[in-house]
Amino acid sequence: MQTIHKKLSEKTQSIELVIGTFVISTVLFGIYMFTNKNANVLVFAFPFVVSALLLNAIMLFHLTGRFVKLYDERKDIAVKILQLLSNLAIYFLYYTIAMKL
Repeated sequence: MQTIHKKLSEKTQSIELVIGTFVISTVLFGIYMFTNKNANVLVFAFPFVVSALLLNAIMLFHLTGRFVKLYDERKDIAVKILQLLSNLAIYFLYYTIAMKL
């Protein structure tokens, strides 16, 4: 019974990371925009952004390694990699909007 739970947990870690970092970054971006670009929000959000980018990079390398090793699960792993990369693109979009406005 424990092996099934462990296997399911390993499969959902990347999805949980993507959704969690997306939600938190969206909330921080919304707070920044609604507080009329208060610099204090940027000071609070900067450590999260750095740690989220680091965690996403680690997960990207992990998924890439699994993509190479696990031939049978490539389709699922490719979807997770694309979700992770789209999350990074959203971070870049938030950054560009915050710096241009």
